[in-house]
Amino acid sequence: MTRRMVCLLVMAALLPCLASAPASALALGIKVTGAGTGVYPPNTLYNGVRVSGLQIGFGIRVPGNGTARGQLQVTLIGTSPLGMEQDIDVVGQAATGSATAGSTSTFSGLSAVDLGNGTPPLVNVPFTVTIVRNPNGQGTVRLVLGAVTLPVATLNAGSIIIR
Repeated sequence: MTRRMVCLLVMAALLPCLASAPASALALGIKVTGAGTGVYPPNTLYNGVRVSGLQIGFGIRVPGNGTARGQLQVTLIGTSPLGMEQDIDVVGQAATGSATAGSTSTFSGLSAVDLGNGTPPLVNVPFTVTIVRNPNGQGTVRLVLGAVTLPVATLNAGSIIIR
């Protein structure tokens, strides 16, 4: 047997043990993870850029005391006023948050926003993300960057886990 096969068998054998973890393990909080792509409603704008969709990835732990810890990466897929592709990259560190296992999470922190136009990234931009998971494991994402609240984006690929 190859090493990979042995590792897979060991992980499969340990999975039931992890599923029945003691209550003390639950004190670590709720994990909110996901990655995917989504679409915005027509005429969505951010900083003068028409945004049609997003690519998102996040890994957050919400212990239940109002704090959160983890990272967020978002690329807003956009078109400049001149009709050229202009993607906006957001990288953030979560500091506060809440979550309900299986359904929703909101987390906030500070981010760097690269507008994709050659200017230096904006730093210390407050962000808030609200994730709503649907029964098929996808869902919606609402992103607030500074004073700008983008409309809800609907994920059409990828998955969200809140547990």
